[in-house]
Amino acid sequence: MADENKPGIGISIRNLYKIFGSDPAAYVDMVKGGMSKTELNEKHSHVLGLKDINIDMPGGAIQVVMGLSGSGKSTLIRHINRLIDPTAGEVIVGEDDVVKMNEKELREFRRHKTAMVFQKFALLPHRTVMENTVYGLELQGVPRKKQEEEAQRWITRVGLEGFEDNYPNQLSGGMQQRVGLARALTNDAPILLMDEAFSALDPLIRMDMQSVLLDLQKEIRKTIVFITHDLDEALRLGDRIAILRDGEVVQQGTKQEIVLKPADEYISNFVREVNRGRVITVDMVMTPVSGEGSGPRIKTGSVLETAAKKMTEQSVSHAVVIDEDGKPIGSLNIQDVIAAMVTPVDHTMVDDEAA
Repeated sequence: MADENKPGIGISIRNLYKIFGSDPAAYVDMVKGGMSKTELNEKHSHVLGLKDINIDMPGGAIQVVMGLSGSGKSTLIRHINRLIDPTAGEVIVGEDDVVKMNEKELREFRRHKTAMVFQKFALLPHRTVMENTVYGLELQGVPRKKQEEEAQRWITRVGLEGFEDNYPNQLSGGMQQRVGLARALTNDAPILLMDEAFSALDPLIRMDMQSVLLDLQKEIRKTIVFITHDLDEALRLGDRIAILRDGEVVQQGTKQEIVLKPADEYISNFVREVNRGRVITVDMVMTPVSGEGSGPRIKTGSVLETAAKKMTEQSVSHAVVIDEDGKPIGSLNIQDVIAAMVTPVDHTMVDDEAA
């Protein structure tokens, strides 16, 4: 039976390269030496998929990998369960290098350590909701009664109780993706791989599925690797975010770090229109305190928009940030909160336009 309190295991991707072509290993050193993606393709007819990827994904957290089409994000996630073999590098899951696993070890790893949710749902059309959901446990050889008990548990949790006997073509897109999520959770793997899992859904349904995932994650604490091209989705879901461009990591960190300290103009353009008040937390702008302080109490981890609303409603200029036990850990000033919510002016762009 699934254990919601069992944390996911960490993933460490080290010096990972992927080159597509007839003889990829022959060009790794050239790429390491500085050969560009364009030169590799034009002179040697090989395609650089990933270049020197180094990402540590903490256990029990949501790691978002974001990038535009062709950035390498889907290629990267398929290295974690080795649906794609790397040209060079390591994929360490817990203490095991997936790259070094033999066929039997890899099969067991895929069955018991990872589960995947796809963009196009990937449901078996001839199977009902229940039959799709138990599929992973069938492959593991779990007794049928236990299969159905566990499947029913997650079918209920994702809001599909009463639809167990329906077929995929009788369900909406959002409901089909709930089946995909229930199937992955029923498998009870510590790692959940989600490749553009919500991008095929309508905006409102997509928001709903994001909420379902966040609510479930509070309890299941899986290691979730979530691929997306949408910044709003990345900022809503990600405990940590890695942004790819042309097969390379441009920046990685917490959502606050990405928004507050964009690494270059490419990232700046992504985050320019972000509502900072819904991303930056009070912890980033508070002043540490040792006493009780005065003003309304605001929980650590709350976003600035929540703090500003509470302080404005009570017509106060100061508030106290408290930890999970209710102990004061910081002081907030309304002016600092509002200043942090406003996107700084890019003076370079202003000067250029004036000129």
